[in-house]
Amino acid sequence: MKTLRKLILPGLCLLVLPVAFADSETSNWPSFRGPTSDGKSAETGLLTSWPDAGPEQLWQVPLGGGFSGIAAVDGKLFTLYGKGGRELAAAIDAGTGKQLWKVDLDQERHDRFGNGPRSTPLVEDGVVYAVSALGTLAALQAEGGEIVWKHDLREQLGARVPEWGVSASPIIEGDLLLFDVGGKPGHSIVAFDKRTGEKRWATETDIPGYSTPVTFTVGGVRQTVFFTGTNVVAVDPAKGTPLWKQPWKTAYDINAAAPIFIAPDRLFVSSGYDTGAAMFQITAEGGKASATADRGASVSVMWKSRGMKNQFSSSIYHAGHIYGFDNKNFKCIDATTGEDRWRKGSLGHGSLLYADGHLVVLSEGGQLLLVEAIPGSYREKASFELTEGKHWTVPTLYGGKLYVRNERDLYCLKVKS
Repeated sequence: MKTLRKLILPGLCLLVLPVAFADSETSNWPSFRGPTSDGKSAETGLLTSWPDAGPEQLWQVPLGGGFSGIAAVDGKLFTLYGKGGRELAAAIDAGTGKQLWKVDLDQERHDRFGNGPRSTPLVEDGVVYAVSALGTLAALQAEGGEIVWKHDLREQLGARVPEWGVSASPIIEGDLLLFDVGGKPGHSIVAFDKRTGEKRWATETDIPGYSTPVTFTVGGVRQTVFFTGTNVVAVDPAKGTPLWKQPWKTAYDINAAAPIFIAPDRLFVSSGYDTGAAMFQITAEGGKASATADRGASVSVMWKSRGMKNQFSSSIYHAGHIYGFDNKNFKCIDATTGEDRWRKGSLGHGSLLYADGHLVVLSEGGQLLLVEAIPGSYREKASFELTEGKHWTVPTLYGGKLYVRNERDLYCLKVKS
């Protein structure tokens, strides 16, 4: 099943077929972890087996350094990359791979694990919101890339750049853009007016994490949970009022995987470096939310376990089970108990998404796999080696096409007949 796909010469763009897209809101993948912020796609009719050489490759284009994900809206892809010492935001035609525009955001960040940006753009109502690895937050016109507003979070809000770069992605709630700034006292979490960039509220004092926040409602109480450098903290997204906080310490302050809300009232959190995971149950009392871990009055921890350690790749919840990377082992665990159901090793720090009853899994080394999302046993339907290099970016599924990047190139694969 596993064959090595030949690499295209650097700088050469292979255009095989134009790709047609329906301008349907339901097909868009507008932000990190998709339209519902849970890594799950509503697309159906996808291929349930692949040829030995993998799905048909429609195009491949050179990109640049970084681990930014791909947002896909109305026939365009939006991402960030580093090149020539600069970090750039770019729009790419989803059908051909042709770059439509690029905008200089910041100087390029360098470190021993990889250069360039880490955050994934967010697209809403014709505006692209992007964050550089050094903490420049900008709003750009999706059509031409013109800057709507821009902030140097370090200079203006005292933001601290975490050791491995700013990696969280912003989210939108109503007319607010919410972000884990990790700024000066009282400015750990900040809300900006999404239209003007004006600061609307700020709260908490903490170092920044690497995780993208998630918003949900429990018992009629709307809340946004941030996985900061040292805490799991919930705030009222409209006003910034703190609702609850739980300490969560991980080595090197790497709280990176996105929390997962499981309706109606549970929250899964995980981190690596032998910390592990927990399932919280959140309650709403007297009109406000509250939570506790091992002590307190309002919320209990359903379970804690070192059996699922998400170092930076976020897990996926489906039908009572959680699928994700326990360090370098791909696993399924029971969401109610935290107990293992199955594991698959040798994939490294991979990433995954869910669609049409299957998990699309990308290994750290560039192996792409199709796995049934079932708890009974690990059931691999297809796999192949896409390319060499480091693959720390979760793929994007959009219009029956899978978009996969490494630190050099962006690939478009046809995964729907």
